[in-house]
Amino acid sequence: MNVRNFSIIAHVDHGKSTLADRILERLGAMSERDKRDQTLDTLELERERGITIKSTPVRLTYTRPLQEDGTGGEDYTFNLIDTPGHVDFNYEVSRSLAACEGVLLLVDASQGVEAQTIVNAYLAIDNNLEIVPVVNKIDLPAADPEGAAQELEDVIGIPAEDAVFASGKAGIGIPEILEAIVQRIPAPSGDPGAPLKALIFDSFYDAYQGVILFVRVLEGTLKPKDQILLMNAGKTFDVDKVGTFSPGLVVGQELAAGAVGWVAAGIKDIHDAQVGDTLTGKDVQTAEPFPGFKPAQPVVFSGLYPTDTEDYRKLRDALEKLKLNDAAFSFEPETSEALGFGFRCGFLGLLHAEIIQERLEREYDLDLIATAPAVVYRVTLTNGEIFETQNPAEFPTRDRITSVEEPYIKLSIMLPEDYVGTVMQLLQERRGSMITMNYVGKRVELLYEVPFAEILYDFHDRLKSISRGYASMDYEMIGYREGDLRKVDIMVNNEVIDALAVIVHETKTYSLGRKIVDKMAEVIPRQMFPVPVQAVIGGKIIARATVKAFRKDVLAKCYGGDISRKKKLLEKQKKGRARMKQFGTVEVPQEAFLAVLSTEE
Repeated sequence: MNVRNFSIIAHVDHGKSTLADRILERLGAMSERDKRDQTLDTLELERERGITIKSTPVRLTYTRPLQEDGTGGEDYTFNLIDTPGHVDFNYEVSRSLAACEGVLLLVDASQGVEAQTIVNAYLAIDNNLEIVPVVNKIDLPAADPEGAAQELEDVIGIPAEDAVFASGKAGIGIPEILEAIVQRIPAPSGDPGAPLKALIFDSFYDAYQGVILFVRVLEGTLKPKDQILLMNAGKTFDVDKVGTFSPGLVVGQELAAGAVGWVAAGIKDIHDAQVGDTLTGKDVQTAEPFPGFKPAQPVVFSGLYPTDTEDYRKLRDALEKLKLNDAAFSFEPETSEALGFGFRCGFLGLLHAEIIQERLEREYDLDLIATAPAVVYRVTLTNGEIFETQNPAEFPTRDRITSVEEPYIKLSIMLPEDYVGTVMQLLQERRGSMITMNYVGKRVELLYEVPFAEILYDFHDRLKSISRGYASMDYEMIGYREGDLRKVDIMVNNEVIDALAVIVHETKTYSLGRKIVDKMAEVIPRQMFPVPVQAVIGGKIIARATVKAFRKDVLAKCYGGDISRKKKLLEKQKKGRARMKQFGTVEVPQEAFLAVLSTEE
């Protein structure tokens, strides 16, 4: 079969979308009118940040030029399945790769092999894919193409002589890449007459047709009016339309084994059609589903509150619309005494959280406060019950807890050897334990096991600043481990502020509590009485700062005279202050929350 299914995988910003643009241009998939940068990136946010968030497949036709040995001249169908470039979307990348027979592995000639290059390459190897190494950006002044190709051989074991040298920006090496796809990537196998078996590698919600599934047909043939079964969801549907991508949706007659295309079957809920699920015939089913399916599980949680309480309904409608296209995103209503009504939202990672928040603010014109991100903790209670929580406000008191477990990750960092000492010091601060350290030429790969909560806030920024931007990181979840964790509450004028509660390791309770109370004392407006701001664990105060009171000089009128007169006036003022403190309330302004939530912790 003259069909080739392939993906492009790379570290963030190694030129994946630009190279895809050149391939699309070369194969005539874009008219002059439609030409734009990052064609396969559909969101404005993707273009702005230069990252791929939602993968977009495209079907291309390549006419092979005549070769010296007399072969060539025939047409090939290329199915290019674009993949997201960030670690948060690692599972989506693995499913996109499962729909292919080969990949183009991109490496920036000036930066060499990075953390995600290695992780994505191993994902491709695990899926038994043919890897075509491409050294990109060879036209840059700082480029070292041979060095980058040698690094690929040293780190991943891909022979340096197999590398294709190219530049997506300048269009260099595109014919060689297309020829390498034909020669090195195998054609798809599969029997069109066998029972239907298709892998869902992506989906999106259409207002008129319901959920549109992006599928790779592994066995059998899929046609309109077929009755299909989603194996993990256990639900059946009737197919309305099938088709291919160019890059928009084009209606077709059928999808046979080896094909990549889309299916519309009147599916109303995106949770019925999860990425990685297997699609088969309702009556004649395949023997077993495609391996590796796991439902999308949010791992980072944060509260989203509108700054104007009247926007609550608008925020709920916006979240529901976003959820239609994103099965991994979850939200539920929650109330905070300090921030009012809002939602507790679950995300795949920090980038996912940032993107959702930015889209809400831009596309739906909302002004939001996000509480500090938290991970899911597993708490074993004294009665033997195990319960999971990501909201510090729900954390049980110390006397009810037997043990607390927190999620750990395996963190991989690639960096120049000059910065190894400072980066290891940073990892030590974050309670990391070293697994191994590998030297690759002048670069080092550090492998550490670190609590996930420790890298949530400012870790990536700190890593970039101490390595002058040269270090790159990637991580994968490795499970739960027991830790000595405490809940730190913040009290203002003896009242607990629930939105500022944090769960933190025993060794960091004081330093974190001290930072928060000092920051709060700076931003809370002064009252006519002193306002204590305290960090508390259980009933024990671990840090305190005081917002000083305005002071009226009651002795101004006493010039000379007996000391008892002055004492009497001061005593009267003291009683008035005590009464004011007893009945007075302190309004904590929104700016105070914003200031604390945007601190480096």
